[in-house]
Amino acid sequence: MGRGKIAIRRIDNSTSRQVTFSKRRNGLLKKAKELAILCDAEVGVIIFSSTNKLYEFSSASMKSVIQRYNKSKEETNQLVNSMSDVKFCQMEVAILKQQLQNLHEAHRQLMGEELCGLGVEDLQKLENQLEISLQGIRMKKEEILTNEIEDLTRKGSQIHQQNIELYKKIHEARAYAASYDETSSMHETPLLSKYAAPPISSYANLSIGGLFTYG
Repeated sequence: MGRGKIAIRRIDNSTSRQVTFSKRRNGLLKKAKELAILCDAEVGVIIFSSTNKLYEFSSASMKSVIQRYNKSKEETNQLVNSMSDVKFCQMEVAILKQQLQNLHEAHRQLMGEELCGLGVEDLQKLENQLEISLQGIRMKKEEILTNEIEDLTRKGSQIHQQNIELYKKIHEARAYAASYDETSSMHETPLLSKYAAPPISSYANLSIGGLFTYG
């Protein structure tokens, strides 16, 4: 008759617990040594007893085993993180694809397409959305037209002001030209009288070679 299966739980009796620890520790270290020899594996075993006593076995040096373990663990963590990032990105892509599909479907429905299968309530919601969209479009259109009218009014005012300034400059130029002409005519009158020919009567008593006499 074989032994009954031993329940894996903490042994309450301290003496039995210590005996079991010693036996199983030796068995574990023996199996570790056999595994390293038979399978050409790099094995490291570290055991601390309940009394904080250290027991260890390593097929090479324990330091090299620990360094290799830390390096392998770091690479594994990086791989796991990369896989997690990839999985996260895949989930994000799937969500975005679904959102895009929903938007396409909503757009087609707003265009009056693919309305089959929609009930009265769905059609009413769609109609309300269209009304809201039209209201927003009208408000935007009015805003653009108002801005254009204000811009044209401002430009018209600028052009009107420029015309007034131009008219003033033309008026000033004409006044200056008229004043200049008047001043020039006043200075030219004495000069002309100085060099004007004497009246004919002054030649009456002149004679040419003493032969002819007038008057």
